[in-house]
Amino acid sequence: MNETTNNNSAGAGTAKLVYILYLVSLLIGITAIVGLVIAYVNRNDASGWLQSHYRFQIRTFWIGALYMFVGTLLLQFLVGLLILLFFIFWLIVRCAKGIKYLDKEEAYPDAGSWMF
Repeated sequence: MNETTNNNSAGAGTAKLVYILYLVSLLIGITAIVGLVIAYVNRNDASGWLQSHYRFQIRTFWIGALYMFVGTLLLQFLVGLLILLFFIFWLIVRCAKGIKYLDKEEAYPDAGSWMF
């Protein structure tokens, strides 16, 4: 039982690292790619509740990349700037909620969601 608890704690620490790397990517963009790789590497070996976090993190990266792509394409118009500002808010909220559920050692409730 103690070994299982240690494995969950180590996995939770790795998942939390991914959330932190995503937040740091707002300042240093490359850290999001590092976080994505970590999430892909760890998602199959994790327990069920941690797998939901890794799935959520992978989806966060790809949906965020789509928001950034569309926002950048439309940057010459006001709507592009609004999309990019929404992306920043969206990423912060998703990571904060993910960390909250991770600290409670709970699965992310709707890992397939596009919003929060």
